[in-house]
This record gives sequence, structure tokens and C-alpha cells, in this order.
Amino acid sequence: MAKYERRLTGNFDTLLNKLHTEILSGSISASFQGGSDYTVDDVRCAVRVYERYSWVGSNRLAANITLVGQGDQLFLSVIASGGSQAVFFKVNTWGEESFLNKIIRIVERA
Repeated sequence: MAKYERRLTGNFDTLLNKLHTEILSGSISASFQGGSDYTVDDVRCAVRVYERYSWVGSNRLAANITLVGQGDQLFLSVIASGGSQAVFFKVNTWGEESFLNKIIRIVERA
């Protein structure tokens, strides 16, 4: 598992759409697995799950994105998981870290 969390200032919908578009266009094997949206008063929460194939690990891995916003104050949590072929422990985390780093680059350009 690889994790990234960050507080940001910006537009909730703009960041969420940018992440979605660039994750899917950044890899031919990337796919949107599902999502959920929830709002309480002026607080919004969006959860998105993406999956892609890792050429290095020869397997699939997932990234779970949670974006919480109140006005222009945002909190982003990204957790990448999967990618190991071992039964009882993780052999490698290269794919997870690569997927996470791709998402971090998207956020830092936003």
C-alpha cells in the first residue's frame, strides 16, 4: 500500500474532474471502477476507485481517491494497493508507487 494525503485550496469539481480525466488518459489500461458522492450541508465528499495494469509487476492494482471539500478548502487522500503476486506478503510495491506518483503529479500541476 502506498498513501498520499494533502490539504489544498481550490475548486472541488475542477480537481475531481482533472483527476478523473488525467488518470484515464494517462494509461491505456486504466479504468474507472466506481465512485460515490455525499454532501452534508456545505461539506462534499467524493470517493473514486481506479484500476490499471502494472507492466512491471505483471498484475493489476487499484487507487482509491477520497476528496473532501468545504468551500475552497479541500482534503485529498489517495491510497494505491495491489500489485503483488505473493500469497502471504508483498513481494513488490513498484506498481503501487508508480500509480500513486502519477496521481501526485496531477495534483501538483492542478
